[in-house]
Amino acid sequence: MRHAPVFRTPIRRAACLVAGLACAWMAQAQVLPKSGDFPSQPIRLVSPFPPGGGNDYHMRLVSNELAAVTGQPAVAENKGGAGGNIGAKYVADGKADGYTVLVSQVSTMAVNPSLYRTTGFDPLKNFVPVTQINAAPLAIVVAANSPLKTIDDLRRQAHAERLTYATPGNGTLSHLLGVVLEKDAGIALTHVPYRGAGPALADLMGGQVAIMITSTSSVAGHIQQGMVRALAVTSPRRVGIFKNVPTLEEQGMKNMNYEDWYGFFVPAGTPPERVAYLHGAITKVLKSPAVEKKIQDAGGELVAGTSEALAAQLRRDIERWSRVVKLSGASVD
Repeated sequence: MRHAPVFRTPIRRAACLVAGLACAWMAQAQVLPKSGDFPSQPIRLVSPFPPGGGNDYHMRLVSNELAAVTGQPAVAENKGGAGGNIGAKYVADGKADGYTVLVSQVSTMAVNPSLYRTTGFDPLKNFVPVTQINAAPLAIVVAANSPLKTIDDLRRQAHAERLTYATPGNGTLSHLLGVVLEKDAGIALTHVPYRGAGPALADLMGGQVAIMITSTSSVAGHIQQGMVRALAVTSPRRVGIFKNVPTLEEQGMKNMNYEDWYGFFVPAGTPPERVAYLHGAITKVLKSPAVEKKIQDAGGELVAGTSEALAAQLRRDIERWSRVVKLSGASVD
């Protein structure tokens, strides 16, 4: 099955280096000893978003290499819809045996509980964190032929006409940041939600929407290929291949420092020894030179921390985003 171009290596000249790093790592990779009889069958990684976005990108970074570490096939699946709620609930309701792993992000796990009337799951009660993949900003992007070059351009144009902004879906971090951007910039925008970043990006390049707010990993390749242009990133500092893109703070938006992350979760009740095994296997993949480079190429920084660290990060973000949701007045039925 073919996927959207976001999976192409952003810098063509780096392809040989990445391939060389991957081969060297694969040659020295050793299968981790089993935890009892685990794993003895394929491990399923589930993204709660469709192919073509940042969540899917990071899931496949790991699924492509995990078999070399576990000795079992790794199957990547997409179960998108409702801002990630459908896929997250699917995993939460599944067997707590370690064979089904959710690959999720801030919007689904920390924003949705405050934004949606009901999500069908509790991120703190229904899941056990395994490890955080990365930390990365979001990007505000336009098509390559757009007249908008800066956030000031966006402000001026939004006062002249009501602009549309695309996001990967209702209730996503991108959606909420759009609401905050409207309030802080004193402008009015029309939100156009999509079922994932891939179709939103296609419409952005096709001229159906004016701007898009999304993860850096969703657009890194397109930016390198000159197909879209970034107006700003939401981190407090410039990062990675986006070092030439100014932050929102640099452009006068003092309250717009936000970072996204992706992480692995298993259903509550999964045996601790299996959680520990998955942590060891997944972090081994994440820390391989080729995978770490691809995370950086997508505008992120590797984390690969402990289960406890991700649990603490999730609690902090749930508290932070509940305040932001309340202040913004955003809600999704």
